[in-house]
Amino acid sequence: MQPIDGTKTKKLIGVLCQGKSIDPPPVWLMRQAGRYLPEYKETRKKAGSFLELCYSPELAEEVTLQPIRRFGFDAAILFADILLIPQALGADLWFVEGEGPRLSTIDDRAGLGRLRPADEVDETLAPIYETVGRLSGSLPNDVTLIGFAGAPWTVATYMVAGRGTPDQGPARRFAYRDPEGFQMLIDRITEATIHYLSRQIQAGAEVVKIFDSWAGVLAPAEFQRWAIEPTLRIVTALRKRHEDIPIIGFPRAAGLSAVRFAKETGIDCLGVDTTAPMPDLRRLVAPNIALQGNLDPMLMVLGGEALTSATRRIVEAMSGTPFVFNLGHGITPDADPANVELLLRAIRG
Repeated sequence: MQPIDGTKTKKLIGVLCQGKSIDPPPVWLMRQAGRYLPEYKETRKKAGSFLELCYSPELAEEVTLQPIRRFGFDAAILFADILLIPQALGADLWFVEGEGPRLSTIDDRAGLGRLRPADEVDETLAPIYETVGRLSGSLPNDVTLIGFAGAPWTVATYMVAGRGTPDQGPARRFAYRDPEGFQMLIDRITEATIHYLSRQIQAGAEVVKIFDSWAGVLAPAEFQRWAIEPTLRIVTALRKRHEDIPIIGFPRAAGLSAVRFAKETGIDCLGVDTTAPMPDLRRLVAPNIALQGNLDPMLMVLGGEALTSATRRIVEAMSGTPFVFNLGHGITPDADPANVELLLRAIRG
């Protein structure tokens, strides 16, 4: 596969749309606009709360731009949260400082009656579309704008449990106990997600990513029903509305099921978590599907030779293939911004 010169084009788009090898590979980091950056912390103070930051187009634009200004990543990902969808559907959502999100729960089909129809989410999510539109005009021309949403399974796990849990047992119990009722919840989230991502694309998103952060807790048959099938519905619907939109899927901790996920959902790029052997996945996944990943976020805390050598190993192993450098999960609040600079030097020389 021939590499292309990405210096004057959007490198991420070149990889995802054309299946090209680009040297050095495009790079961005999950949660790249976040609590590890001092400028983010200052902007967060202005906003007052995390949710107020998400729903303030001016401030959300600013924190999305901050890592681009500081590091020159090849892509910017919209600053928002996967749990805005359940809030838009009518669930109560709040964040506990130092602990994370909390939601009102839906643990049986009776609770579905409290949710709004999927086509009414814009009343809540309109500020997010405004943020995307602002970013479409303010980002450098060579930086790709990524929109995103949580996958239906992952969003449902939070809606059922009201918070993250070690194995998302409450959602799994609901799905086993009443699969038809749980399907109704998945369908509602799927419809809302299609609408949400389509509106992001209309506002200027050039790529969208679907985060299935809890896909790895599902057994194989359930992985098919709750992870693959809803994602396929989203991808199919988006392609009917926006034919050429590149789509990244991230079924975290899915193991070998990620191969099936990449084949059956129709995504353009498979996000790979820290635990997966990416060269092995490269041999198993269709050659036109790009891989994205998968550095251990811990190395962004430690830095040094461990970070540099691990980064170079990944780049060398994926050389000559369609590949986007990223972490295997989001950058953590205790990461050192200086280590991001070290990472980029290791990738770009």
